[in-house]
Amino acid sequence: MYLSNESLLVIVLVGLVAGFLAGQIVRGAGFGLIGDLIIGIIGAFIGDWLLPQLGIHLGVGMVALIINAFIGAVVLLLILRLVSGGGFGYRRRWGSRW
Repeated sequence: MYLSNESLLVIVLVGLVAGFLAGQIVRGAGFGLIGDLIIGIIGAFIGDWLLPQLGIHLGVGMVALIINAFIGAVVLLLILRLVSGGGFGYRRRWGSRW
């Protein structure tokens, strides 16, 4: 697989935008510039796999790539939050009642 400099730049930009947007939506899950970039790129692969499995096709173009990567990055951040025990913003403290 050969990646030109332009396609590598597009992947990095799409990953950065998608990771940043996903970090803003899933509060408390921002990982900084490099972390958001990595989350966005991994999210792009997840979105490329998950959306066709669900029968969702967003089309072609830069906006479709960003939306696809964004959806994958949000899914990845939610999975990371569940695995790390963060839940969905609800954390029970020891010794406290509701």
